Amino acid sequence: MLGSPEVPLLSKKGDITIGGAFSIHSQISQPSLSLTNAPKPLICSSEFRFAQTMIFAIEEINNSSSLLPNISVGYKVFDTCGSTLHSTRAVMGLMNGQDSALGGTCSGQSSVHVIIGASESSSTIVLLQLSGIFQIPVVSHFATCACLSNRKEYPSFFRTIPSDYYQSRALAKLVKHFGWTWVGAVRSDNDYGNNGMATFIAAASQEGVCVEYSEAISRTDSDEEVARVVRVIRSGSARVLIAFLAQSEMNILLEEALKQNLVGLQWVGSESWITAGHLANKRYAGILMGALGFTIRKTKIKGLQEFLLKEFWESTFDCSFQSSLSGQSQCSGSESLRDVNNSFTDVLELRISNNVYKAVYAAAHAMHNLLKCGKNGKSSDHSCIWRNYLHPNQIVKHLQDVNFTLQSGEKVYFDENGDPAAAYELVNWQTNQAGDAVFVTVGSYDASLPNGRQFTMQGINITWVNGSLKRPLSVCSESCPTGFRQAMIKGKPICCFSCIACAAGEISNSSNSAECSRCALEFWSNENHSQCIPKVIEFLSFGETMGALLTAFSLLGASLTLAVSCVFFRFRHTPLVKASNSELSFLLLFSLTLCFLCALTFIGQPTEWSCMLRHTAFGITFALCMSCILAKTIVVVRAFKTTKPTNAQCSAPLQRTSVFSCTLLQVLVCVLWLTIAPPFPYKNTAHATERIILECDLGSPVGFWAVLGYIGLLASLCFVLAFLARKLPDNFNEAKFITFSMLIFCAVWITFIPAYVSSPGKFTVAVEIFAILASTFGLFFCIFAPKCYILLVKPERNTKKLMMERNLSN
Repeated sequence: MLGSPEVPLLSKKGDITIGGAFSIHSQISQPSLSLTNAPKPLICSSEFRFAQTMIFAIEEINNSSSLLPNISVGYKVFDTCGSTLHSTRAVMGLMNGQDSALGGTCSGQSSVHVIIGASESSSTIVLLQLSGIFQIPVVSHFATCACLSNRKEYPSFFRTIPSDYYQSRALAKLVKHFGWTWVGAVRSDNDYGNNGMATFIAAASQEGVCVEYSEAISRTDSDEEVARVVRVIRSGSARVLIAFLAQSEMNILLEEALKQNLVGLQWVGSESWITAGHLANKRYAGILMGALGFTIRKTKIKGLQEFLLKEFWESTFDCSFQSSLSGQSQCSGSESLRDVNNSFTDVLELRISNNVYKAVYAAAHAMHNLLKCGKNGKSSDHSCIWRNYLHPNQIVKHLQDVNFTLQSGEKVYFDENGDPAAAYELVNWQTNQAGDAVFVTVGSYDASLPNGRQFTMQGINITWVNGSLKRPLSVCSESCPTGFRQAMIKGKPICCFSCIACAAGEISNSSNSAECSRCALEFWSNENHSQCIPKVIEFLSFGETMGALLTAFSLLGASLTLAVSCVFFRFRHTPLVKASNSELSFLLLFSLTLCFLCALTFIGQPTEWSCMLRHTAFGITFALCMSCILAKTIVVVRAFKTTKPTNAQCSAPLQRTSVFSCTLLQVLVCVLWLTIAPPFPYKNTAHATERIILECDLGSPVGFWAVLGYIGLLASLCFVLAFLARKLPDNFNEAKFITFSMLIFCAVWITFIPAYVSSPGKFTVAVEIFAILASTFGLFFCIFAPKCYILLVKPERNTKKLMMERNLSN
């Protein structure tokens, strides 16, 4: 080695040497570099519990009879000082040793067999770029960058802390769980922060979370740059801040946050600082209280508390073993560590230190298997087979295959990428009764579980920002209530939106719905558009006003026909009734009664039977009515065309036959219709989207128009014959009244056709009922009103003499 060789801070010789590269000191100043002068040493501040944990684990292994029984394990610990520059010097010292002589023969073997470290991702990458050339295995306790899982680039790398790939995804699920869709982000400007934040932003996007801003800081940034980042955070509208920072950047950011009074933010932190004891002081309590973050599970390393060394002792009791130091009392050595609870002696909060412990044991187990040590090592027969040269490739292979359980019950193994199982605890910064900050576990995340069960909460009350018990809200836009959907705002992230009410027939039954769901065919949205309800089924019922009026008119018409029947029966022996052909008149009154009553079959909820009844009843009753009128017309015409009084009337059997024949033909048409394609109830959803029109489908339109056309044919014949007989004597002349009634009948049904086709919903049925009642009333009043007038009002005209005289005079 040329120049000044790098000397380990702590070292011990052994058959196997484990190297350690830790940020024992945190860099606080960066020396200036030039091409003409040697660089000055870094100025650092002290912290080395990780290194002490490594030494403690090695001493445990050396004292163990079951692990590497006849092999001594040594160590060399170097300080990376949190600097990539110093990490380069540390790895050179780990590989080369301290021999500075030139001209010697190189052994070709590294001075250490395994390297534990480094404490940061960037430092670890620098370390791997040199050690990886010689395939020296590196097991990191704190390097979490997901980039280190690349086996092609780092084939000899392992770690006992999960990859940030899982932590970043866990943070995204955490943010989504609490409904924070609008967050700010700040990261360390290094491999750890940049890779971790990139994974978080990608995962957050999948969860529907938007990042308002993403700023980066470095420990070497100027005060102006750090102040600018804090101003960006202050001016942002997000009330949740994702801090993916290493401890050194976190310290810098918090100092500037105090200067600018940055309060009121909900901090969500990465494992690097979320359980950092030195941050949990009253100086930062106003900023960080209520912080949330994932960290690796804590454990207790048995015996570590008694192993704590001099620096811990001096820091704890504010004393010195060197009496020459001024301002400090001399340590007596009788102080008790058992009653002390601080960052050095609180081994219950060991998290990263436990990773160091596991890394050392993983290296020991790999060596144990490589040297083919006995299963238990309790006898000399199971001694390890020592080799002077251990090829790094073999060590890497056995490290990949280690699988053991620590005394604490924790299993240690690596996946194909050299990563451990990803399991985290969700911790929350709370205050105890003494007012000190404590880290309370409130949830967990286990990436090995199926999706949907990975993130769980323990039901423990969470302390939020400023010690509040109410969860803060951090959204770009207020939540859209049920019945509304989100609408993107042009030029803004997806988390910024406006709320638009769902259209008719669509619902959203949850808040912040991206889309409205269309209701099924027979359902419609309620007034709030929050749920689908069955559509209103519409049909012409007896209970509504229109149905009641039509029913009343139908019953009125039937009552009038019955009343006229009674009048005709009362005066059946009078000349007027006899001259009107009483048998046909009574049959006509009966058919008119049925015509009035058949209108009732069109009112009420359509059923299979009612649909078949209403159209066939309508067709047959009107055919019967038209047949009677046609027979009466024929009788009138023949009576006044004959020259002999004895042949003045057609025989009664002939009249009955004609009525029966004409009606029977309509009956046959109806039977054929019902047989081939009968009417049936039908839910019409096409005409009105918000309601279902329950109506009778015609089944066969041809059948319906055939029935209607046959009635029209009979009406036309009646009209023609009545028109030809319109000039017969007045006393017997029913022809002109029949003519007028047929004009009304035909006018009603000709008007009915376009009205029927164009009427919506239940009005279609109402139009048909109106046509039935209007045409029936027209027939009734035109034919029977004049006769009733003579029978009831002018009885003096109801004499045979008067009729005979008028008949003869004509």
